[in-house]
Amino acid sequence: MIKASVFIIAQDEEKHIKRVLESVKDFDEIIIVDSGSIDKTLEIAREYTDKIFHHDFENYATQKEFAKNLCANEWVLNLDADEELSDELKNEIVQTIKSNDIDALEVKISTLYLGKFTHKYGKHIERIRFFRKNSGFYPQKLVHESIKFSGVCKKAKGLIKDYGTQDLQTQISKINAYSTLRATEKTNKNKRSSLVKLIFVFPAIFFKSYVIRRNFLNGRAGFIGSFINAFYAFLKEAKLYEMNLWRKK
Repeated sequence: MIKASVFIIAQDEEKHIKRVLESVKDFDEIIIVDSGSIDKTLEIAREYTDKIFHHDFENYATQKEFAKNLCANEWVLNLDADEELSDELKNEIVQTIKSNDIDALEVKISTLYLGKFTHKYGKHIERIRFFRKNSGFYPQKLVHESIKFSGVCKKAKGLIKDYGTQDLQTQISKINAYSTLRATEKTNKNKRSSLVKLIFVFPAIFFKSYVIRRNFLNGRAGFIGSFINAFYAFLKEAKLYEMNLWRKK
């Protein structure tokens, strides 16, 4: 067994969770924190671990910090319920534990979108996902949570595969929910909407996504994804403007 703990937060993930659990079944400990699944998520999870806990959902950062703190091992790996650990990354994790000379691995996320994973020469999202438990924590954030980390970090060669945004309906539902959360965060910090940003954020983010992040390598799927990324950025600013108006009333 790989001497590390895997922690996963989940709710109603029967479509995906077996895949991620299969990819980590040879880890020493698997922690599942569920926030109220009503499908077969827990039934599937019990085939792989008896360390299943309930925690009412507050925000993603709180859920992950709660799950991380339940882990018994020095090394921890965070995966989402709709992800999958690649064999190459698993081997790197084993070598990292064995060598014991760094404190974390920053990992590329390859997303399956409209039938294609992120092109190998495209710009992947990168996140610290494997680390020493006591070297990092999740600061409070409503969405797009990330670990605040101190120590020596190395970029991994292996990938995490993300199956959570395969179709347009799912993506649009997510950006609608996430844009509200991001606008709420900014409103709570007394941030004001900017007319300049409202005008230019769409073309700027489209250019960044399609050209700088090399999404053009993904063909039509890359064009569609970049367009929706740009709309997400616009939506966050538009909702911030709307929330600013509500506060004035």
